[in-house]
Amino acid sequence: MPQEEGFLSNIYSVEGSENLRDYYDQWADSYDSELAQSDYRTPQRCAQALARYLSDPDAPVLDFACGTGLSGVALYAAGFRVIDGMDISAGMLAQARAKGVYRKLVQPAPDAVLDARGQGYAAIVASGAISPGAAPPENIDGALDSLAQGGLLVISLNDHALDEGGYKERLDAAVAAGGAERLEAARGPHLPALGLQSTVFVLRKV
Repeated sequence: MPQEEGFLSNIYSVEGSENLRDYYDQWADSYDSELAQSDYRTPQRCAQALARYLSDPDAPVLDFACGTGLSGVALYAAGFRVIDGMDISAGMLAQARAKGVYRKLVQPAPDAVLDARGQGYAAIVASGAISPGAAPPENIDGALDSLAQGGLLVISLNDHALDEGGYKERLDAAVAAGGAERLEAARGPHLPALGLQSTVFVLRKV
């Protein structure tokens, strides 16, 4: 592992869901500090976006691919109190558990597509979670399928996801098919120290 370069700079070269899980396990201890060095802004932006459309602090929220819990901390700071987390990495979940903001944490199989149907989530947040080097784009469909009518999906797509294709197209297809309404699409800082931005989308299932 080229640690002197940092895990972040190598994440896009990892192939295969099991390799990705192992990579995040190794990264877990230094993840927060490395992201802080890059001034990671997306969790706060996603949490603030959700708060604009969901005012109930007790509405259950799923933090998909929650990693070490940076998104959960941001959601808690935005006022949400019933937050569940899901991530393929046991190492990341251990870090998330220590933050004390989650009701429960779940570890799915590395290649599982998001399926939270019937669990009553008012919103699903995927903050920096569905992109190259993270969860594949079919999880966008899984998230929308998991929500009841009126449920909210907040998802950030960074520059890598927007450039690669297949990610925003999934969102556009859901809206075009009438399965979701786009409430917001706001471009802003993702990892400013690296010159990267992301677009935060808010969709309501219809």
